[in-house]
Amino acid sequence: MPSARIAVIPERLIRPEIRALDVYHVPPASGMIKLDAMENPYLLPQELRDEIARAVADAQINRYPDAGAQQLKAGIRQVVELPPGTDILPGNGSDELIQLLALAVAKPGAVLLSVEPSFVMYRMIAAFAGMQYVGVPLREDFSLDLEAMLASIKHEQPALVFLAYPNNPTGNLFDAAAVCQIIEAAPGLVVLDEAYYAFASDSFIPQLAHYDNLLVMRTFSKLGMAGLRVGFLAGSAAWLSQLEKLRLPYNVGVLPQLVATRLLAHHDVLLAQAESIKQERGRLLNALQATPGVKAYPSEANFILFRVAGATAVFEGLKQRSVLIRNLDGGHPVLHDCLRVTVGTATENERFTAALRECLQTM
Repeated sequence: MPSARIAVIPERLIRPEIRALDVYHVPPASGMIKLDAMENPYLLPQELRDEIARAVADAQINRYPDAGAQQLKAGIRQVVELPPGTDILPGNGSDELIQLLALAVAKPGAVLLSVEPSFVMYRMIAAFAGMQYVGVPLREDFSLDLEAMLASIKHEQPALVFLAYPNNPTGNLFDAAAVCQIIEAAPGLVVLDEAYYAFASDSFIPQLAHYDNLLVMRTFSKLGMAGLRVGFLAGSAAWLSQLEKLRLPYNVGVLPQLVATRLLAHHDVLLAQAESIKQERGRLLNALQATPGVKAYPSEANFILFRVAGATAVFEGLKQRSVLIRNLDGGHPVLHDCLRVTVGTATENERFTAALRECLQTM
């Protein structure tokens, strides 16, 4: 008789730090006013949609995409003023680029350092790559604790530091002088994640020429291309030539390359939409700050963080009224009773604020 076979189960093969992770949860949004994912709420103008439709009709989807994404890179260079000596590396959104960076430096014992709370994928991808993750808490007002950051950098000697600029989920820009001190103190790479650049008043791309350990990462998802999953990493050619070795072949598909390149040729349209979102952000912030029981925080992104007693009950009440936002209560101590709402259209924002007031009146 054959010998008894030991069952092949996940617990035997998958690393414990992976088994300990939770799956990144994307809630169903059918029939909801969707204000949970920092998406651009506006459709493209019909003329531009027709132009894209004609281009897509002739796309050679039976062929692999341009492996170097040369037209896409040229389109990015047209709209982003890069310092001399720098280059770009295209990615399937920013998540792929975060993972690529972590894989590149994941030597035994290597540390990935960020602030807390911030984008959850920094911590998750550190686990994917087998890196140690260190999160330095922000101050109660969500500003950088520079002293704690510098002490942690000195102690941990991180291979990789991620700073979201503006930060997600708090929406604030960190003090630029403090960020420069962090870059200067870091023994490894510092990556400024500028996912919300179109809504912010500052960027570190001009600083790429001044720091040999600085990279800047951007995605076009928040600008209106969330469905395309297109982003890029900018930095010195010396760094990107090494990182290019880890970029998977054909990582940006035929249709994302084609459509994103067309949209970048109409960057002014996207920026006009971003300006409308910024104006709506101001009106929404004023409405929230005028709502009794709500503390709303200024934002340089396309979302607003706010605090309200019984946040989870309010979140559920909004869902019952067909409004979906993001519940952050319990995610981190400084986010106690916090919710995050994406800036939508004027109509969506009005329906959200009306639903919020209804929820608060019933509590």
